[in-house]
Amino acid sequence: MITRIVKLTIQTDRVADFVALFTTYQSDIARFPGCQRVELLADVEERNVFVTLSEWESAEALNAYRKSELFGKVWPATKLLFAAKPEARSFERKIN
Repeated sequence: MITRIVKLTIQTDRVADFVALFTTYQSDIARFPGCQRVELLADVEERNVFVTLSEWESAEALNAYRKSELFGKVWPATKLLFAAKPEARSFERKIN
């Protein structure tokens, strides 16, 4: 199981656009083969900072998504809203 965490800093005046974009594609991403869940977390102090958290069956499933037509629609649209470079990390659960 791979947990992917991506920190996104969004232009302050584009936060509503970002949330709408995530809402539009969340269920499509969640249904992608190998995806167990995907959610959006908002920073409690910096209202334009978000984290996407997704869980994948394997690194191969995550990479298949990153090479997919769906990602090819979602990521370019999201990049237009950035105020800073995103930070992404993948983790494996070690202790439950």
